[in-house]
Amino acid sequence: MKTRITDLLGIEHPVIEGGMQWVGRAGLAAAVSEAGGLGIITALTHGTPGALAEEISVVRSLTAKPFGVNLTLLPTLKPVSYEDYVQVMVDAGITIVETAGRSPEPFMPLFKDAGIKVIHKCTSVRHALKAEKLGCAAVSVDGFECAGHPGEDDIPALVLLPLAADALSIPIIASGGYGDGRGLAAALALGADAVNMGTRFLATREAAIHENVKQALVDADERQTALILRTFNNTARIYKNKVAEEVVALEKRGDATIEELAPLVSGKRGAMVYETGDLDAGVWTAGMVAGLIHDIPTVEELVSRIVADAEALIRERLAGLLG
Repeated sequence: MKTRITDLLGIEHPVIEGGMQWVGRAGLAAAVSEAGGLGIITALTHGTPGALAEEISVVRSLTAKPFGVNLTLLPTLKPVSYEDYVQVMVDAGITIVETAGRSPEPFMPLFKDAGIKVIHKCTSVRHALKAEKLGCAAVSVDGFECAGHPGEDDIPALVLLPLAADALSIPIIASGGYGDGRGLAAALALGADAVNMGTRFLATREAAIHENVKQALVDADERQTALILRTFNNTARIYKNKVAEEVVALEKRGDATIEELAPLVSGKRGAMVYETGDLDAGVWTAGMVAGLIHDIPTVEELVSRIVADAEALIRERLAGLLG
């Protein structure tokens, strides 16, 4: 299955691991790359630029195949030295970077000079057009179904992807709601060149998180997510647990402040969920695709199954409809 993305990134399958805070580590990324997709480690998971440099070295000890680094540019209570993280990527010879959140414009000259292909995550066509104008090699278009930050327009992938395909000339990666071969086939039909998966890769053997989290995703249905921080125009889709319900209740009150919510939505508390398996220790991101997760395979099994199922669907069912 060859697409503009497989050609651009030098990968075998049009399947990409999305950047995931606390989860995007070397073992999982290397497994995705070894399976023929594109593994991605998450820069800010590693705390310091030096720790990111070490993690890049670990990935390279596990695979010789292409992989990328995610850099999420968001307002934080504690200042982040994004410039230092970018310099680590450049010095390490990284060739693929996924950016998310704010525009990557301040770093584009450095990325371009280093020959780095930038994939920017967008939740709207207007933002994707801006990314294309900035010189991004591709965009990851997030539908409203996605985990994490779906933007404020609430446009699902069924509408957003074809709109993006009509407007853009650079390759498109479909993100949000993908977890099986049907999703991959649908994304390709809607104009995308690959799929980006986060939540689905959580429920794999190589994901370095507590088994309780993986099993929770297997047990969940499509309604097991909540939208928080809507009143601050910083919407996030997370797993619906006790903390999520508390945050939603506070926001419904109408006068909740960010200072009041900050202790509840703390990233460190979210990290405790993955470490301890206490599903109510904090907030943790999960997409509506949880309803499609029914097992905890290896990454190789998952990627192979998705691609094989998509190919069979295209050859047998869709082609068969033409007689």
